[in-house]
Amino acid sequence: MNKQKCAIIGCGAVGATIAFALTQKSLFSELVLIDANHAKAEGEAMDLSHGLPFAHPMKVYAGDYSDISDCSLIIITAGTAQRPNETRLDMVHKNVEIFKSIIPQITQYNKEAIILVVSNPVDILTYCTIKLSGFPPERVIGSGTVLDTARLKYHMGQTLCVDSRSVHAFIIGEHGDSELAVWSSANVSGIDLEDFHGLCASCRDVSFSDIYKDVRDSAYEVIERKGATYYGIAMAVTRIVLSIIRDEHSVLPVSGYISGHYGLDDVCIGVPSIVGSAGIEKVLDIPLDNEERENLLKSVQTLKGVIAQLDI
Repeated sequence: MNKQKCAIIGCGAVGATIAFALTQKSLFSELVLIDANHAKAEGEAMDLSHGLPFAHPMKVYAGDYSDISDCSLIIITAGTAQRPNETRLDMVHKNVEIFKSIIPQITQYNKEAIILVVSNPVDILTYCTIKLSGFPPERVIGSGTVLDTARLKYHMGQTLCVDSRSVHAFIIGEHGDSELAVWSSANVSGIDLEDFHGLCASCRDVSFSDIYKDVRDSAYEVIERKGATYYGIAMAVTRIVLSIIRDEHSVLPVSGYISGHYGLDDVCIGVPSIVGSAGIEKVLDIPLDNEERENLLKSVQTLKGVIAQLDI
C-alpha cells in the first residue's frame, strides 16, 4: 500500500471540501477523485490542481476504481444529500443501494486499505461497509460523532467564555437525533463544568439541555440556511485522517463496530476510540452514568431497528 495515496469517492460538496482540506495538510503525494459524474470529478481535480503552487507538490486527478489498487486510505462521501426537514435516517435506503454498488468495486481492486465512511446515515453505512466488504472491522471507520463533539465543544466554549479546545466532552451514539452528550465526565481542563462556571464571572447561564439541542439540531439549522453542511465535516474528517496517517493514537468518537463494549453487540456507533495507522486500535468504555447508559441503549436500538429492515 502507498501511504502517500488517498482516494475520495463522491465529489459533491462534502467530498470536494474534504479534498480541498487535505491538499492543505501535506499528507499525501497523490489524491484520486472518483464520482459517478466523471466530468464533475475532473472539474474538481482541475480546480484543486490550479492551487497547488500555493500548497505542496502532489498529484490530484479524476480516476476510476482501478486507480485505488494501492491506496492506503479510501474516503467515501458518495450518496444522496440531506435535504431540509429530512433526518439522516431518512436517507438510508437510497444510500445503502449506492453502497451496494460502490463497495464491491472497492474490494475488486483493494482489500488492504482503511475505509473511512462519511456518507449519511454514517453509522448504518459503516455497518453496511463492514458486512459488504468483508474487511476487518478495525479497518472500516465512520466519521461518527467527531463533528458533533466539536459542535459541543464550540457551544460550551461560547457559553463558558473559554477556548473550545480546553473543553473536554463527548457526543456519543448515533450521528443523528438519538445522539447523547456525556455530561457526567465533561470538564474544562480537568475542572468540572459546574465548578468552572462558578469560577467564571463572565460566563453566561448554562443550560445543558439547550446546548445539547443546539448540537443535535446544528445540521438542520445550517441546511435550512445554506442548503448543505460541508466545512465542519471536512475539518472533522481531516482530523481523523491526520490520526491515521501520522499514527497519532488519538482518542476520537468515530463510528466503529461494537462487540461487547458498553454491553452492546453487532452495531456501529460513535464512541471514543484510539485511532492510528491500523485504524481503530481500541474502543474505549468511558464511564457513563445510569441515564447516559440508558440513552446510549436507546440510540443503539434506533439504529438496530433500521438495520433490521435492510437487505445486506
